[in-house]
Amino acid sequence: MSSILFSHSYFLRFDPKQWALGQPYAPLGTLYAAALMRQNGYKVSLFDTMFSADADEVIPALAERPGFFVIYDDGFNYLTKMCLTNMREAAFKMCKLAKAQGCTVIVSSSDATDRYADYLAEGADFVIIGEAEHTLLELCNHIKAGGVDYAGILGLAYKAGDKLLKTPSRQVIKDLDSLPLPAWDLADMAKYRAMWQQSAGYFSVNIGTTRGCPFKCNWCAKPIYGNRYNSRSPQNVVEEIVLLRRNYGIEHIWFCDDIFGLKPGWVLEFARLLQEQQITIRYKIQSRADLLVEEELVTALAQSGCDNVWIGAESGSQKILDAMDKGITIAQIGTATALMKQHGIKPSFFIQFGYPGETKDDIALTIAMINRLLPFEIGISVSYPLPGTVFYDRVKAELKKKTNWTDSDEMALMFANTFPAPYYKQLHRYVHQNYHKHLALSNLVRLFKNPAALTKQGLKKALSVLYHTPRTYMEKLKLNRLERAL
Repeated sequence: MSSILFSHSYFLRFDPKQWALGQPYAPLGTLYAAALMRQNGYKVSLFDTMFSADADEVIPALAERPGFFVIYDDGFNYLTKMCLTNMREAAFKMCKLAKAQGCTVIVSSSDATDRYADYLAEGADFVIIGEAEHTLLELCNHIKAGGVDYAGILGLAYKAGDKLLKTPSRQVIKDLDSLPLPAWDLADMAKYRAMWQQSAGYFSVNIGTTRGCPFKCNWCAKPIYGNRYNSRSPQNVVEEIVLLRRNYGIEHIWFCDDIFGLKPGWVLEFARLLQEQQITIRYKIQSRADLLVEEELVTALAQSGCDNVWIGAESGSQKILDAMDKGITIAQIGTATALMKQHGIKPSFFIQFGYPGETKDDIALTIAMINRLLPFEIGISVSYPLPGTVFYDRVKAELKKKTNWTDSDEMALMFANTFPAPYYKQLHRYVHQNYHKHLALSNLVRLFKNPAALTKQGLKKALSVLYHTPRTYMEKLKLNRLERAL
């Protein structure tokens, strides 16, 4: 019982939008858990579903008869937090296949935390609730020692006869430096590199520097790391960067924290250490508009290599931001965007349509904000209710059989709102075209003002106005027709 086969439930091929994008990140949470178990004497291996076409592909790995089969999802990846139904079905199938091989089946994921009864019914012996590394270690040690009473293991759900049992929550790990660095050697980094090079021309990996988020946006679920905020030391993070550069030649980092560098002084120390080690590397992060109005922080980010920051702008309507409990203002979004551009950082916006109470006027304010601030990229979604959130509790009476999307591009609105789901699908198309039209116009104006700065790429961007203007017009016509039909 000392061998563990790790896996996870995110199949990139099951998510057509992400497969076409071709920018996969290794299952970081899984690699952390594997590293801890290996450090404690377990023989670990990984069946990485990222490039698999079917859950049946796990069968040869299961034929090696591991004592434990652990589906341990990457809690740092927003795609797994969405609990997509095709991934859930694949996890159920792997649970059954592992049980048929006589494995003890353990599951840790956002979805399983919310739906532990379903996973236990589908073949899992145990579901770990919340942050899982220490629970997994205690559970495996307990089983290995012949223990049969699990009531004293915190953060666990399991069946005893016909009864579903759930133990009290385990406290989150405060000293993140105490964890070993992720077991990167278990992932096929050559496959990740090849896909990144083909799609983007460089190789990016994901690193987590923190766990949790102290902010209380009422639509954001935090089933794994919660509302606390714990941070690795800058020294520990730089150690991992050195390892990844030496062993895998990484060229870019996606710091996948919910909020990067919130701890006072962290980013400044991180920048100093990178300079001391003579490390130059580009990276992108997620942050908040209210944090990025401080020039000292933005300057330190730029100096340390940050070239892209995604912020949850969400809406151009203060009414909607307040309803979401975002804790930011439209003015802060504008100030942060300008400050980042001033320091050579590309600001990118997460935009959310369809929040309850949003009207046509609120939508118009959001579109106007995008056109005015012209972020580097925009990611548009519709409000998505996840268990454990205030937003979910508000709309759960309207959720019928469908409570999750099948894949990340489904964009289905699962509750009643100002407009029906087809309207938001078309709004998504229109806003994207309109955004690209305004980007092209901005490049055209820049070209006229400074023709001496003409480049082939700049000319191409400016001339794309000829493509995006008629496309925007057509998408707007379709949106208007849907609106009139209502």
